[in-house]
Amino acid sequence: MKIGVSGASGHLGGTLLSELFTRAEGAEIIGVSRTPENVAAPAQGRFGDYDKPESLSEAYAGLDALVLIPSADVREGVRARQNVAAIDAAVAAGVGHIVLISGTGTRKMPEPHIWAPYFASEQRLMQTAPKWTILRMNYYTEALADEAKMSAGAGVPLTGLAENKVAFVSRDDVAAAAAGILTSEGHDGAIYAACGPESLSGAERAAIISEVLGQPVTFMAIPEEHLRGGLAQAGLPEDIVNAVVAIQQGFAMGGFDIVTGDVEKLTGRPPVSFRDALKAALAAS
Repeated sequence: MKIGVSGASGHLGGTLLSELFTRAEGAEIIGVSRTPENVAAPAQGRFGDYDKPESLSEAYAGLDALVLIPSADVREGVRARQNVAAIDAAVAAGVGHIVLISGTGTRKMPEPHIWAPYFASEQRLMQTAPKWTILRMNYYTEALADEAKMSAGAGVPLTGLAENKVAFVSRDDVAAAAAGILTSEGHDGAIYAACGPESLSGAERAAIISEVLGQPVTFMAIPEEHLRGGLAQAGLPEDIVNAVVAIQQGFAMGGFDIVTGDVEKLTGRPPVSFRDALKAALAAS
């Protein structure tokens, strides 16, 4: 069996390759990347660029299964175009099973909302792939850990558009869940949500962060215009500002307030707690 990971040089891609080396005994693992030389051995590196669809047909040739990890490009319309091109290339190459990494809470939204490209990608996958599975991931604990360090260092609160609840998930759990889909049966046409074991409010996660860091961190709900203004004043590009605001809108809408048993079902173990994932992320940074 040949299993491909598209986006193999990123953090999630590299972690997924490690999971497959352990779980997919006897399978040939192919890492598809713009920098195939950076694909971890013993995986075979193949060149494939989401912005060069002609490169993807060759990259996906001969694969029995493929995981598509979207790029980090948040420019309006780009990620949807990239994902659709990758799905079309995989279908044309005859890939038997396509697994798409998507986002928790995904629904039909206009660009540049963070859910817009995920929705477009899911629709294309369901309409064209012979066999498909969608793994919707919640917000990474590791990403919040970076925000927490910056907030604590600057002595300012974590902010959001409203008091909200989020079931933060570790990157390792997302990778393990994807590997579980690829190495077991019964996932055709399924949509899974990779979430942490508990959904935490802003105040609850600030309290845990304070305890782990050993210094006070608070949470404050602010109006959207204040959030946009602060991000712009920090010099962030408009595309990044839009992405951050869209994520916070998703938090406020309850789109990430989802707890399921899917990680345990797919991996055979419970997901890592927010506290433990946060400790690990801070220790590694």
